[in-house]
Parts: sequence; C-alpha cells; structure tokens
Amino acid sequence: MPIRFVVLLLAGALFFFLPFTVDFLTDWLWFGELGYRDVYSTEITARAGLAVAVFAAAVAWLTLHVRVALSAISPAPVPFTTRDGFTVALPTRDQLRPLVMMAVVVAAFLLSSFASAQWMTVLSWWNQITFGKVDPVLGRDAAFYIFTLPALELARGLVMSLVVLAAAGAAALYVAAGQMALTPFGVRIDTAARTHLTWLAAAFFLVLAMGAWLGRVNEIVTTSGIIQGASYADVHARMPAALLLAGAAVVAAGLAAASAISGSTRFLIAGAGLYAVAMLGGEGYATLLQRFAVTPNEQVRETPFIEHNIKATREAFALDQVEERELPGEGALTRADLEANRGTLDNVRLWDHQPLLETFGQIQEIRTYYDFVSVDNDRYMINGKNRQVMLSVRELNPAALPNRSWINERLVFTHGHGLTLGPVNEVTREGLPVLFVRDLPPVTTVDIDISEPSIYFGELAGDYVIVRSKAQEFHYPKGEDNVYSTYNGTGGVPVGSLWNKLLFAARFRSYQILLSDDITSESRLMFDRQIRTRVSKIAPFLVFDDDPYAVVNDGRIFWIQDAYTVSDRYPYATAAGGVNYIRNSVKVVVDAYHGTVDFYVAEPNDPIVQTLERIFPTLFKPISEMPAGLRSHVRYPEGIFQLQASVYSTYHMNNPAVFYNKEDQWESPAVDSSGETRRMEPYYTMMKLPGETEAEFIQMLPFTPRRRDNLASWMVARSDGADYGKLQVFQFPKQTLVFGPQQVVARINQDQVISPQITLWNQQGSQVIQGTLMVIPIEQSLIYVRPLYLRAQAGRIPELTRVIVAYQNRIVMERTLDEALVRLFGEGDSPARPAATPATPAVPGAAPPAAAGASTTDWDRMAGDARATYQRALDAQRAGDWAKYGEEIKRLGELLERMKQGR
Repeated sequence: MPIRFVVLLLAGALFFFLPFTVDFLTDWLWFGELGYRDVYSTEITARAGLAVAVFAAAVAWLTLHVRVALSAISPAPVPFTTRDGFTVALPTRDQLRPLVMMAVVVAAFLLSSFASAQWMTVLSWWNQITFGKVDPVLGRDAAFYIFTLPALELARGLVMSLVVLAAAGAAALYVAAGQMALTPFGVRIDTAARTHLTWLAAAFFLVLAMGAWLGRVNEIVTTSGIIQGASYADVHARMPAALLLAGAAVVAAGLAAASAISGSTRFLIAGAGLYAVAMLGGEGYATLLQRFAVTPNEQVRETPFIEHNIKATREAFALDQVEERELPGEGALTRADLEANRGTLDNVRLWDHQPLLETFGQIQEIRTYYDFVSVDNDRYMINGKNRQVMLSVRELNPAALPNRSWINERLVFTHGHGLTLGPVNEVTREGLPVLFVRDLPPVTTVDIDISEPSIYFGELAGDYVIVRSKAQEFHYPKGEDNVYSTYNGTGGVPVGSLWNKLLFAARFRSYQILLSDDITSESRLMFDRQIRTRVSKIAPFLVFDDDPYAVVNDGRIFWIQDAYTVSDRYPYATAAGGVNYIRNSVKVVVDAYHGTVDFYVAEPNDPIVQTLERIFPTLFKPISEMPAGLRSHVRYPEGIFQLQASVYSTYHMNNPAVFYNKEDQWESPAVDSSGETRRMEPYYTMMKLPGETEAEFIQMLPFTPRRRDNLASWMVARSDGADYGKLQVFQFPKQTLVFGPQQVVARINQDQVISPQITLWNQQGSQVIQGTLMVIPIEQSLIYVRPLYLRAQAGRIPELTRVIVAYQNRIVMERTLDEALVRLFGEGDSPARPAATPATPAVPGAAPPAAAGASTTDWDRMAGDARATYQRALDAQRAGDWAKYGEEIKRLGELLERMKQGR
C-alpha cells in the first residue's frame, strides 16, 4: 500500500509539474531572446520565495496541530456498537497519519499557490515610493493604502486561513477519536480537545483584532454614502467603533487564553459575548448617527468630506492640472477666420473608422488571407506639411488560408505585408479614400518610405511560426505568381537543437516540430506574437490600452502600445472604470519585424512607476531615449482620456454645495446615428486651439449639461511636443445657447432638402451610413461636420457621397467640405450671418440676405454663386440626380431674387 501510494503520488506530480516545467523552460528562452530574463527571474524568484515560505510555515503550523490531535487517538481504539446493532471500527492512529499528512500537504500547497500569485503585492510593498499626499483623516501617505494595506490584508488572510484550517483539522480528528461528540444534552468535548481548540480560538480573536484595525483604515478607501472615502458617520462612529472592536477582540483573545489555562468555558463565552456586543453596538451607533444626525443635515455634515473627495479625485485622475478657459460662443465667423484656421479645416476627419476599414478590406486586402484589423489615427509630416492620416496594417490571417496545412500555417505563410495610409479628408471622384501608401509591395506617392514592410508581430498575429527553414516564406503575391523571402531579423528563439525541438514540441503539442526535415540549425521559432499578449507577458503588472497603433519610422513599421499604472485604493478618490488612480506612465514600442520590445517611462513622477523601476531596474528606459521619429508619433491614449472626461463631467464642480446637488453635471452628448442613439466618444483631430498659432494633434470630446442638449463645453488632450498630456476645457457661458450635437442632428433630420434626399437614397436600395458628427471649434465659434456614406445595393464598399456642415442655425450638404463651406461663408471675406427668420428653418445653402443697395463686391459674389449653382444643377441633371437638380434650381431662384432685391 505505501509503495502504490508513493507511485501514484510521483505520477501525479509528474503529470502536474511536467507541463509547468516545459512552459517555464520555453518562457526562459523567450525572455532571454527579448533581453528581459532579469524581469522573468525576479517574478520567478518572488513567486518561488513566497510559495516556499508559506508552504513551510503552513506545513509546520498544521503539522503541529494535527500531531496534537492525533496524540489523542488510541493506537487500538475500541469499536462501538450503534443502537441498530452495527459495530463500527474506529481508525487507528497509524491509519490516519498518512491521510492527515497528505491533507496537510495539499492544504499547504493551495495556500502557497495563492500566496505566490500575490508576488507583486509583496514586492510593491517592499519597494514602495511615497506619494507625498496624505489622507485628511488619519494622515497616512497614499502609498500606505496603495502598497502597504494590500500586503497587510494578504498577511491577515493567510493567518486566518491557517487558524481556521488548524481548528477544522483538529476538530475532525477529535471527532474521529471520540473526544468530540454530539449528545442529547449538547456537544461533549473532552478536556484535551477543549484546551487545544480554545487556544486556537484565542488565535482567531487576535486575527479578528487585526481585521478590525484594518477595517478602520479601509474606511478611507471604500464607498460610503454619497462619496468614496470616510463620511461623517464613518469618522465619528464606525472608525472609533472599529478601534473599540479591535480592543474587544484582544480582550476576547486574553479571555480565551484564560479559559484554556483554567479549563473553564466561562471566560471564552464572555470574550465571544464582548466581541459580539462591540460589533453590534458599533454598527448600531453608526446607523443611528447616520439616520438622526446626518440625514436631516446631510449637506452641512458631509461638506468637509465632499471637499476631501473632490480634491482627491481630481488628484488621482490628474484633473487638478486641467486648464479651464471661457469662450463667448457668440463669435461670427468670416471667411478670413476660416483661412486663418486652414490647418484645422484641411484635417477634418471625413472618414470614420468602420466605413474606412470596410473600404480598405475591399480595395487593399488583395488576397483573402490578408486582414485589416483596425484603423489608426496619426499625423505625419508629408511634403513639408503636418497632415492627419488614417492607416491600417495588412496582417496575415492564417484561418483564411485556402490550404491550412501545418507547413503553410507554420513555415510558409508567416507574416503580413505593409500597410495602407491616406489623408483623413481627401476623396476620389468615386467617393473612395485617397491613398498615399497602397498595394503590394507598398507604393508611396509621398515622402513616407517603407523599406521593410514585413509584419511578423501585430494585432492579429497569434500562434507560432518558424522562420529560416528550408520552406520558402511567402512574402507577397505578384500577378499569378508569388514572391518569397527569407527572414533576416533577430526575432524568435533558436529551435534547431534536438533539446529545443523537444521542448517546443511538448509546449505546442506538435510532433511536426520534432520530425520536420524543413527545420534546420538556423531556424527560429516565434511565439506570443500578438502585441498585447507579448507586452502583457513581460509586464503583467501594467494595464494596457485597447488600441495599439502602428507607426512608420526609418522605413520600418513599429507598434506603440500605451500602458497605465492604476490603483483602486487612492484615499478618498471616487472610482471610475474599476480604478480610482491612473497614469499613462509607460509607452511600449514593439518592432513589427524583429519583435523587440522597449518600455519607456512617460511620467517619471508617478510613484507607482517609480516603485516598478525599483523592482525591475533593467525594464524601463527614460522616454528621452525613444527615437525622435517615434516620439513625434506619440499620442495621448483614448482609454485614459475617456476615463478622465467621464470623471471630469462631475468633478469640474469644485463647490461642495453645487457638487452635492449635482447642479452643473455634464455628460457626453447622445447622438442619433442610423437609427441608433449612442454617446459620443473622444476622437482624434488636428486643430488650432483658441489662443494658439498652429494646428496640432489633439483628442476631443464635447459635453452637454445633464439631460439637456445644448453644448456646455469641450475638453481636449494635447499630444504634440512639450504640450503632450496637457488637458484643457473650453466652457461656454451658461446664459448663452450654443447648439449641441443632438440638436444639430435633429435639425439635419428635419431639413427640407437633406432629409428627403437621405430617404430617397434608402428607398432606392442603397444604405446611407451617417458618420461621426464632429464639433470643429474655429476661433470663438463652432461648426459641425458630418460625413455621409452610401453603400450601393448589393455593394460592399461604402463611398463618401456628401458632407453636411452646420453653423449656427444654417445647414448645408455638399459633395465636399470646401463646397459646403463656400455655401455657408462664400468665397469673399464677409461675415456669415444667420437666416433672416430664425423661427423658420433656413433653406440649406442659402446665402445670408443682402442689405439694400448691395455693393459691387456683394453683387459679384452673388453672381459667382449663381453661376456655380447653375453648373451644379446641370451636373445633377446629367447624373440623373433629380433631387439634387431640384435643390439647385430652387437655390438659383432664391439667388436671382436676392440679386433683384439688392439692385
């Protein structure tokens, strides 16, 4: 029996540890290839150290208590007979000992596994950097709550588990020994068992005392009432009660010890009663205080704590650095204003991500096994001008291969090829995007060179591939033939040796790796090639943005992945998105060809990233070491900006009374789009901000007052140069009505020309896709721009067919943005004015009424508008667009009437 038991134990250990060993060894090679073996060894050492320490402590503690309990079991217990006449033979001490020890080992292993998973908690506590910010109640640095408190809670949880496991195991053994039994008169416990379990009860009360003390501290970081953090009732009732409860638990532990020594249970019962009274009394007092003292005067009582919450939340989300500015919102735009903001208008994004992605998929995938996963926004210096572009990488999708053999998926089709890149605002005559970079191999029409277009690492790259094998690697298709290549990079782990073949064959459950004749001594195996998987494996302690983006630099393609340091324990800060502290502290760069990964510190003053630098001294580099070509493409990530905007919509209110009543709460506008109502999301654009001289790459989101549709403000995050990361909010006066996005959309849908045209297109079998409504600030005013896409019946390619522009109470729809702006503002420099009768919907595109006795300049402008309108009518007639023809003829008549009146 013992031999069979040992054999089974060894077989189980082999079954469990062999996959772990294989994964460890292959990961060791993977980290070594990337140059981050120090990072991996730090993790493994910490995990192993914690596991061994907890395992040893658990085995020692549990063995001590089960031995004491086992000693109470007779070597040859006397069987007993039940009332039904059955004889029950009790197990002997020797029979129980191996089973008990196996249970001890299993319990210790489970505890050690849990503890080893908390390795980062322990290392962060040991290497913590202070924040220099203290909570206003207990006066502790924020680092205590973020680093120390989790470690203390981990220790308390482990100790509590050990005490409970020891008590449960000892009680079970005492029952087996007959020293504990349930009788008609209650539970019978022999003296030895009672003494042992009473000592454990004393230990249990001490752990409860520690929990009560930690509970007092936790009030600073938990939600209470209307805020996150300790409220009036918490500070004046629950926190003092927690101290009282901790003292009661210590007294109860002393009484339990006295009970163990004296053999009387009265002390133990008294201690338990004292603890129960303290617990119920404290919570009861807090409830009464909240109901009768706080609730009737809540605003007054909670004001100091609301102030703490506002200050801490703004600090935790870096909103205390937001620059707030006022805009009049009533400025009249002139053509000169438009020309002064040409950098903004030349970069208005007319292509939405999804329509553009679908279009790229139809005109640039080239083969079915290529995929465009996402579209990224960026800016490039093109022919001497800073232009906003949208680009998408052409990645290989092995699942779409026509012949999915192991050789094809692993050796031949190993990488994607190139990308597609075009301006955000240019369209061909067919309504398709203009492309600066296109086709296979990449053809560029501007000064963006791509000398190495191969994509071995990307958003789609999943399973492993083997390069430098005897099989030719497919590079790109060329007519009826294919072009092949050989990988000359540094990526991948050598797989030519028999030992490495065995390891990777075991890891990927692939016998082909071991038996294939195509694998040579030069072959390299690439795995974990997907961007987020790759960087998360190196740095699992960071939180990564959902949108890595591609950058072309020095002829090669790189990926930039934003990473955040976060916490949910910043004192007094309200949580959003599961965190109440966040910084975009790290920028990660991944080479799409070589697979190298570099971590750059973008916010060196963040205490969390400083702590990480202490733990992993070889992992991070200062952002000053990032190549200049890549740094010029760094952008403020959408994930953190959306979170900050969400928090700021409430926490722009600094006055506690206003905050309490939510008098000035904002929200992102809800906009109707193709029959669905969605909240606007932040979007990237190039814009000349008020007070600046040049257009820059920003991220923007407008706000409306809660449950109202007029525009209240707009928030931007800057991305260029020394202004990177600066947040600005531009507010409109509350007494001024500025149309909000939903109001503009409603007016578009009610327009007498635009709405019937959209209906007509839909009735003709085409699908009209309404693009993102963009708010475009120009000087002290706003224009709204919305592209319209048309997908023909049975067609798959969305075409940009019209652009709608709204300014004040006027709306026009034209084929291009420039034509729409000419309709609104003319080609001269006279200011655009609202229609004469605001109560009546203005005719889209109608010029402002001319004053009596129009000047020669006005007359020439109107004549030019009339000629252009007549030409558009003829074009519409030739194209069979009768709705457009009718619209232009009507407009021509109005222009002629105005010219007559102005004579």
